Amino acid sequence: MRHGLTFFTLYLALLPIVGYATAAGSGVGERWLAYYSDKASPADFRAYDLLVLDSDHRPALAPLAEHGKTLLGYLSLGEAEQYRHHFAAVRGQGLLLGENPNWKGSYFLDIRQRAWTERVIYELIPFLLHQGFDGVFLDTLDGPLHLERKDPERYRGMGEAAIRLVRTIRRQFPHIRIMLNRAYEILPEVAGDIDIVLGESVYADYDFGSESYKRVPQQLYQAQLAYLKQAQRINPRLKVFTLDYWEPDDERGIAEIYRAQRANGFVPYVATVALDRIVSEPRI
Repeated sequence: MRHGLTFFTLYLALLPIVGYATAAGSGVGERWLAYYSDKASPADFRAYDLLVLDSDHRPALAPLAEHGKTLLGYLSLGEAEQYRHHFAAVRGQGLLLGENPNWKGSYFLDIRQRAWTERVIYELIPFLLHQGFDGVFLDTLDGPLHLERKDPERYRGMGEAAIRLVRTIRRQFPHIRIMLNRAYEILPEVAGDIDIVLGESVYADYDFGSESYKRVPQQLYQAQLAYLKQAQRINPRLKVFTLDYWEPDDERGIAEIYRAQRANGFVPYVATVALDRIVSEPRI
């Protein structure tokens, strides 16, 4: 996940706010988490049904699968990180567009290029499935969408390419689970092609400037609810998961986030910004 609201706040202000109503497909009762480390034991995941794990730094998958966990592997669709095994190859193909100023070592990708789609379809997703994942968690599509808004002439077609890429993944892998992080701008077009949409930092987020956890501004919170509910109306089977960040020792604060998101009909998880530890839901 890409934390923070740097790009996100900017483009939400440009989009219309739509009305919303409760829809089906909420997955009430399901529990999930995102965890990007290899330190936890299988027993630590006992309370969770669906796990989003990093494709490289992760626990062994077989013991988790044996206990019936649904396993989704992380896949960055809009950016390439220097430490990923495919970074040198995509750089050699001329697919990099420049470093993300907010994430050192992560470079925007020209997702309009057929070479990127082919790598995703024929290498990256098969690599995840071969490891034992049941599906994919698609991240960072907000980046290319931001580039097109910022410079429509130079980056024309990024939005169309993002839609095409998600649809191609579904067409080529019709039976896997697909979870998409945000990308609200294209969500109405791809809501029928995914199983789960993740609302990241809907209620609470980490402020890197003040190095503290904070509530998301009310206007932004309401805007995200609207986009997520709209997607559920388009695809009533779509589940909405949320990932909010909060101080792990503030049990009352965490419990309030869980209550609020479940009241919205969403499936919540609250974590630290690093996603390298499991934060249990408080029993209060």
